[in-house]
Amino acid sequence: MNKKSLTETDICMKYITPSLEKAGWDIHTQISREHYFTDGRIQVQGKLSTRGKGKKADYILSYGRDQMIAVIEAKDNNHSIGSGMQQAQEYADILDIPFVFTSNGDGYMFYDKTAQSGPLITELSLEEFPSPKTLWEKYLAFKGIGEESKPVIEQPLFFGEGSYRPRYYQQIAINRTVEAIARGQQRILLVMATGTGKTFTAFNIVWKLWKSRRKKRILFLADRNALLTQTKNGDFSPFGNDIMTIVKNRKVDRSYQIYFALYQGLTGSEEDKNVYKQFSPDFFDLIIIDECHRGSAREASAWRDVLEYFTNATQIGLTATPKETEDVSNMAYFGEPIYTYSLKQGINDGFLAPYKVVKITTDVDEGWRPTSGLVDKYGHEVEDRIYNLKDYDRNLVIDERTQIVADKISEFLKKNDRFAKTIVFCTDIDHANRMRHALINANADLVRKHPHYIVKITGDDQVGKQELDNFIDVEEQFPVIATTSKMLTTGIDTKMVKLIVLESNIGSMTEFKQIIGRGTRLREKEGKTYFTIMDFRKNTNKFADPDFDGDPIPVEPKGGSKPKGTGTKEDNPEPYGAKEESEELPNIPKYHVNGIDVYVSTERVQYYGPDGKLITESLIQYTKSNVKKEFHTAAAFSNKWNAGKKKEFIDSLVDQGILVEALREEIGANYDVFDLICHVAYDMPPLTRKERAENVRKRNYFAKYGEQARTVLELLLDKYVDEGITVIEDTSVLRIAPLNSLGTPLELIKPFGGKKQDFENLIKELEYQLYNPTA
Repeated sequence: MNKKSLTETDICMKYITPSLEKAGWDIHTQISREHYFTDGRIQVQGKLSTRGKGKKADYILSYGRDQMIAVIEAKDNNHSIGSGMQQAQEYADILDIPFVFTSNGDGYMFYDKTAQSGPLITELSLEEFPSPKTLWEKYLAFKGIGEESKPVIEQPLFFGEGSYRPRYYQQIAINRTVEAIARGQQRILLVMATGTGKTFTAFNIVWKLWKSRRKKRILFLADRNALLTQTKNGDFSPFGNDIMTIVKNRKVDRSYQIYFALYQGLTGSEEDKNVYKQFSPDFFDLIIIDECHRGSAREASAWRDVLEYFTNATQIGLTATPKETEDVSNMAYFGEPIYTYSLKQGINDGFLAPYKVVKITTDVDEGWRPTSGLVDKYGHEVEDRIYNLKDYDRNLVIDERTQIVADKISEFLKKNDRFAKTIVFCTDIDHANRMRHALINANADLVRKHPHYIVKITGDDQVGKQELDNFIDVEEQFPVIATTSKMLTTGIDTKMVKLIVLESNIGSMTEFKQIIGRGTRLREKEGKTYFTIMDFRKNTNKFADPDFDGDPIPVEPKGGSKPKGTGTKEDNPEPYGAKEESEELPNIPKYHVNGIDVYVSTERVQYYGPDGKLITESLIQYTKSNVKKEFHTAAAFSNKWNAGKKKEFIDSLVDQGILVEALREEIGANYDVFDLICHVAYDMPPLTRKERAENVRKRNYFAKYGEQARTVLELLLDKYVDEGITVIEDTSVLRIAPLNSLGTPLELIKPFGGKKQDFENLIKELEYQLYNPTA
């Protein structure tokens, strides 16, 4: 057989896979074919969302079951041996893989990232492909792993009933951490965006270290009881309860191997703050610090005392938001992150939910000044000055503004989904309480039926805290709306939250990132593919700050020494449920005014673009500039449109960030995609699908066909008018009404030749008639 006539799949089956097996690679455990390592980014379009294509490697080779060490990009034999190298290198960089191969069936091009001298790229015959042991030994040498540390590196991850393999970035985090510990590193920082599985990653790290006996006693520190129980009974459950315990009531039992504890539970009040000293300083050899941005890296913090007491233990800090200011630094304690997986990466890979932003401002947001001698509703004369967003609900309450915010939230939910889980972040507990009352009035119909439709969840409210479990439970419908201040900013796994309302002034980037993280969980089966941020306080301007999703940059602490934790209260939030939740400011008067004429002055929707940034220009202008960047003229766009299947072309537009459905919604007309783009980008007068179909009929295009064929064509045109061009491109249209009433798909195609290709040619001809007015 001529090798040039073989497909890429044939080349893999006949040449590449057999050569791998001859080299000693196990086809069941070490060779992964067509390996998807991302899910494909979700693109939000108006109220709809679509998922793009995931990234796929032709081959991933692993040592054992867990350790990815090589990627192979395959091509058919009409390509050169190394033609896929650039793409393979890109995948290898993403996957943190050191060995890169390409092949067209004649041999291999081998790029060795571990080579310290000599050529980086060499050509190998099919028979010269390296064995697993050869590549593994090169890998260990490159990583600086000695013989004594091989058992911990080669220890398999947990694999049991209900378990699943780590995603690629989790695997990288696990590998880098375990390798660093094997080399003797004692302080490690992992930065992973909220919703990307930090505790699952931590479990796998601990599993490898504990099973290989590298670490025997482990302490997992968190700042919320819910996190301890959730971690012990969830991700860490394979260890079994016999060796795990949660430190409670300041009582220590030294017979366990894995301990879970609150920072507060080990430090606490003055008389009990030395609870952790009931353990000897060398009792633990590994400490995991969850959400380490919340204080454990502050030198002056009591939490830091725990870490310094167990200073000989390896300590791993986990956070989505490393803190780097002049006063507070994670890196000064842990060192630079050993691995960072950002929100942008998570969204682009399709593992996290993207967002759109609704920015709303009222006429008083830029400034409001009381009339001379104005008295508030409680008889206090309002200080004469200009008040703005920084003041509202902190020291000035305008009832009408609160009600407008509640009305806009309710209007959004009524328009989209009244049972979409919603968190409203307020300035303090008083504001959260008043916002709840305003929302109840705006949703009285549902509240009468369901008293817990809207709840206040704050540190001072036992009823609200009791409803927290119901609010975060995926299967519980109520409560739907939670008003809060600080309590839900971090650490709470709110999987089904679809709307985040920002009605507080968020000064800290750390807090802002944590709040955004409340919405990033994907739950496609339950219908959550994206979330919306409704911003009344201009907080979302922080999305334009490089610090929002960039790599953390170490900041030299004041005086050039370690940070002393003298940052502001906002930078250093207290633990869960702390008294700062009350946020009452006794030295600052709070005025309550009403009877003020307040109205919405601007409302704007922004979308998450393909570059990870919000689309800040108008959707029409954004579409126009992006389309014309790719297709300089209408003729170029038309030629591309007519060149292939319309669905594939529309998908490519979406991948480029051209939001077809959102654009259609903004235009307010259900134009065909072709007309929609040509109208917006090239100012061409649009035609409706009905008008295009009528033009085809007027040209008497059907006359050359027999009666049955004309009937099929008429029904296909009707389908196009009703549902669009992509519907008729698929032969499955022949199996649905009304076409299926005429016969089987084979019978319907018979007048046009009888083969699938004949049907596809027919559709191409019909499309040409639809989109070429001079046809």
